Amino acid sequence: MNTAGAVVVTGASSGIGAEFARQLAARGCDTVLVARRAERLEALASELSALPGARAVALPMDLTEPGAGQALRAEIDRLGIDVSGVVNNAGFANHGLFHSERLDRLKAEIALDVVGVVEISHAFLPLLRDRGEGFLINIASMAAYNASPTMAVYGASKAFVLSFTEALWYEQLGSGVKVFAVSPGATQTEFFDVAGESASGNSRRMPASAVVRTALDALDRRDPRPSVIVGGGNRVAAGVSRLLGRRRMTRTVGRMMTRAVAQSR
Repeated sequence: MNTAGAVVVTGASSGIGAEFARQLAARGCDTVLVARRAERLEALASELSALPGARAVALPMDLTEPGAGQALRAEIDRLGIDVSGVVNNAGFANHGLFHSERLDRLKAEIALDVVGVVEISHAFLPLLRDRGEGFLINIASMAAYNASPTMAVYGASKAFVLSFTEALWYEQLGSGVKVFAVSPGATQTEFFDVAGESASGNSRRMPASAVVRTALDALDRRDPRPSVIVGGGNRVAAGVSRLLGRRRMTRTVGRMMTRAVAQSR
């Protein structure tokens, strides 16, 4: 992996994003940390900048705002930061029956999980192509592989991220830019503080460190696959999903998720 230039990590104030920043810094990469929570970003930037050969810059920003991707690129250009990679990790989920959810929350979810990914990818891919090297990693989810009753918008958003990123993988072949999606299952992060504890469907949660190690191992390969599923069990689950078909899989996931909601009450 090329370590020249800085890696932009969104959603870097906690969870998978913070772990990406730490593991990249341990490899000697400079990082640009992006999220809304300024105090957490500043604390992480100070932690990482104390490591030998690593610098970190905190850029507090609300990526649900229209034009956030272009605004982020403009601020990075203004600071004179050379970017060699981007990790689109920021995202959140609403959990509940779609018809009873607040529309403003659903629109914010789409703005961050879909529009933000598109805008940031569009803002930085030309720069990476001009370098003739670098990478774009978009964080999808196992929720991308089937419909997600009680998390309908989240599942659809991650299905978009997966399909979108696989298309970009092909488009960037021969450019020197590595592009791929990473699909973790339930992970030990603050994601469930927002979505609710039952949003995992009572499945076991993997550590964020394992998600990032899998992603960086893929990045180290000469020709990464367009999408990477984290964990052998999750890879099996994706195969089972294809075998069962969409109707049976949606019923299965729906029963699991609604049971988890009932047990959490």
